[in-house]
Amino acid sequence: MKCLILAAGKGSRLRQRGNSKPLIRLLGIPLIERTIRSALAAGIDDFYVVSGYNGDQVRRFLEDLAPRCATTITHVINNDWQDGNGLSLLAAKGHLVEPFILLMADHLFDSSILHDLAARTPCDGEITLAVDYNTASPLVDLEDVTRVRSENKRLMEIGKGLEKFDGFDTGIFLCTPAIFDGVEQSVAEDEDSSLSGGVRCLAARGRVKVFDIGGRFWCDTDSPQDMDNAENALIELLRGKTSDGPVSRYLNRPISIRISRRLASVPITPNQISLISFLLCVVAAWLFAIGGYVTLALGGLLAQFASIIDGCDGEIARLKFLKSDFGGWFDAVLDRYADALLLFGLTWHAHAAGPLRDVLVTFIGVRGGSVVLVMGFLAIIGSFMNSYTADKYDSLMKAKFSKGKGIRIGRDVRIFLIFLCALCNLPFMTLIVLAILMNAETVRRVVVCYRNEQH
Repeated sequence: MKCLILAAGKGSRLRQRGNSKPLIRLLGIPLIERTIRSALAAGIDDFYVVSGYNGDQVRRFLEDLAPRCATTITHVINNDWQDGNGLSLLAAKGHLVEPFILLMADHLFDSSILHDLAARTPCDGEITLAVDYNTASPLVDLEDVTRVRSENKRLMEIGKGLEKFDGFDTGIFLCTPAIFDGVEQSVAEDEDSSLSGGVRCLAARGRVKVFDIGGRFWCDTDSPQDMDNAENALIELLRGKTSDGPVSRYLNRPISIRISRRLASVPITPNQISLISFLLCVVAAWLFAIGGYVTLALGGLLAQFASIIDGCDGEIARLKFLKSDFGGWFDAVLDRYADALLLFGLTWHAHAAGPLRDVLVTFIGVRGGSVVLVMGFLAIIGSFMNSYTADKYDSLMKAKFSKGKGIRIGRDVRIFLIFLCALCNLPFMTLIVLAILMNAETVRRVVVCYRNEQH
């Protein structure tokens, strides 16, 4: 399906942030790029962009963006951009003779909204408007938003000054060429060259359906306050990842989000962040192996910091549309190496502790060094198996439980225990706890998945 994006306006209220509204950056990404990448995530890959004010600048950017996104972008020029966004729509009339998606360059949205809307089959002569029925949304400026009133899944009225309304126009449409007729009628009969005017004409004939977005994220970005609200909302969406363990949810994530917010405007990739986190773990493991309490404590602190930074790669990937299968796999590979090195360094530290060996010989009757090596080996194996079983187990739990329920024992808990025990100068106790906890959790997961399979 083709997608038409209106990007011809001036955006005078955002002049302090840039001289071309579609190119104003939000968390490091221009608004129009966010719109295009969100549409790509919904399965749309053929774009028509109407430019007007500072059009040359917008078109140059899009020429560079198209190959980076592996998509096609056709330019449509509207020299009468100042006379209403309906004229920007009409400028593309000759390009679109079949159903298409219509978006605004300055509207942000959850790509799942567009995915679900595009899956609908449009009727000839009709259009469908995605409507937000959350009239208490904190992201909406009631003085500026376009309001709608609907009945029986049909749009009855639309306009910014509606006194009786039940939802908001999100600027996301599934259109047929009938939308062009609606705007032409609005211009001819009402001298209204706005898109809303065209929609109003079609609604008067019962030709506009509504689609409930179900409370999912969207926002307009017309003012500096809108931009701040949008940034806060995008950051907030990073919280509460369903596979987060308790340490990630309540300690790591709140800190990593603050770091990611700053990193979003820096030219750094998620893979580079993954590598930095891994290198921090390498240094931490080396500090463990040196021996002595000071280096043990420093290593614990560094390992926990690396665990926090490890959350930033996924956050930056989501904020900047840089998610990739390779990136997820690369991060997982580095995490396994990092875990092995940290536990090996901890085992080396405990093995070298003479007083520990004396205690084990006296009270247990075995060579202390042997016990340390066995516990270190079991901790490493448990760590690997805990990570190996995570994918299937997390998928099962996501399907069975709502977000935030249950306690997930994973890498965040493992490294936090290393951090705490390092500060308390208990390296051998750390290995014992991890050996028992990680292997017991793996067995528990196997049992849970087995029982689920039987049902």
